[in-house]
Amino acid sequence: MSVLELKKVSYAYYVERKILDEIDMRFEKGKMYVILGPSGCGKTTLLSLIGGLDIPQEGSILFEGADIGQKNLESYRRQHVSFVFQNYNLIDYMTPLENVMLTAREDPVKALCQLGLTEDEIKRNVLKLSGGQQQRVAIARALASETPVILADEPTGNLDEDTAREITTIFKEAAEKYDRCVIVVTHSQELAKQAHERFELKQGKLFNLDCDNADNT
Repeated sequence: MSVLELKKVSYAYYVERKILDEIDMRFEKGKMYVILGPSGCGKTTLLSLIGGLDIPQEGSILFEGADIGQKNLESYRRQHVSFVFQNYNLIDYMTPLENVMLTAREDPVKALCQLGLTEDEIKRNVLKLSGGQQQRVAIARALASETPVILADEPTGNLDEDTAREITTIFKEAAEKYDRCVIVVTHSQELAKQAHERFELKQGKLFNLDCDNADNT
């Protein structure tokens, strides 16, 4: 059964141009989805709608069969969705441990150590960590929150090639080992190669790249 479903979702910044045009899509737990597309095509807008930061102008988004537009969106975001951003979005005067504790429903130390940080590193100020380590903290925060959906916006964009590869593996394991639905928007073809399902957002439509260029419908 789908954990998330988009039904005829549309969104426009200008009347004459829909950035998202009647998108139908289902997302399942246990999979990592990658959505590719150039800057300005609507990837971040789509992620914001799925995450309840905004609502579709047309159509609906269902979480476990219920329209999130009919729910308290703050409660939906807190209980069901975690975000991982390109710029990490950590509280910079806190330690990794303190950042993860803000949303943790499971042991934050365990989550951080599983992602390769030492007990010394998790007690440092986050600004004293490398970019790759900070991104690990952001992912640990998402995993420790135990939300079924993880949304990532260009999560490897600020990282070197080797670190980006490691972070991509972590996202895939989050889907497979922890039964999360992981949705990543990115420019990275290397990241996309590791996805269970790949899509391209183009001219307001989603195209499945694994089905001979068929539309997602």
